[in-house]
Amino acid sequence: MTETRRHILCIEDDREAAALIAEELADHGFAVETAHSGQEGLMAIMKVTPDLVLCDISMQAMTGFEVLERLNEFSPKLGKIPFVFLTALSDRDDQLKGRLLGADDYVTKPIDFERLVLIINARLGNGTARASLLPKFTSLNDRETEVLTMVAHGMTSAEIARQLHLSKRTVDFHVDNARIKLRAETRTEAVLKAAAGGLIKP
Repeated sequence: MTETRRHILCIEDDREAAALIAEELADHGFAVETAHSGQEGLMAIMKVTPDLVLCDISMQAMTGFEVLERLNEFSPKLGKIPFVFLTALSDRDDQLKGRLLGADDYVTKPIDFERLVLIINARLGNGTARASLLPKFTSLNDRETEVLTMVAHGMTSAEIARQLHLSKRTVDFHVDNARIKLRAETRTEAVLKAAAGGLIKP
């Protein structure tokens, strides 16, 4: 019987670095998925919960700290996922911030892969593979899909209202309906769930 390989998600906006990490960890027997932005990483987590997350801190648009903050919001549903920061930063304040947010470890670049593998194995020692907790979604109507897609693109309700020639109140109504259908507490979580479920394409 073949042993199931542990699933590692690497969130790194430097594509060359992400590919190198994936190759090195694959050589050590891990199944590695890469994401090249914080939002892409969160959507990957919502699709299939990984056994461990490696995440760069200094990413554009959404930092590694922000990724971990969002992940903490979902933790009651996803369970505790071991989280290791990858960073060129060596400032103790940044390390402290990461620890306070719940990071399990901190690996500085350039990466010592032998040390990284030891850390991963240690963090997975008591872990078990998790199945996806993504629920079956109720379909969104055309307007809800359109509005939520625009939210995914970073537009505010006021901006969406101007573009669609609607009132801001109407836009908020559609966003709230979509959020309720998706059983999401915030519009950000609604966007992530809708994207993960294939209902929108950010």
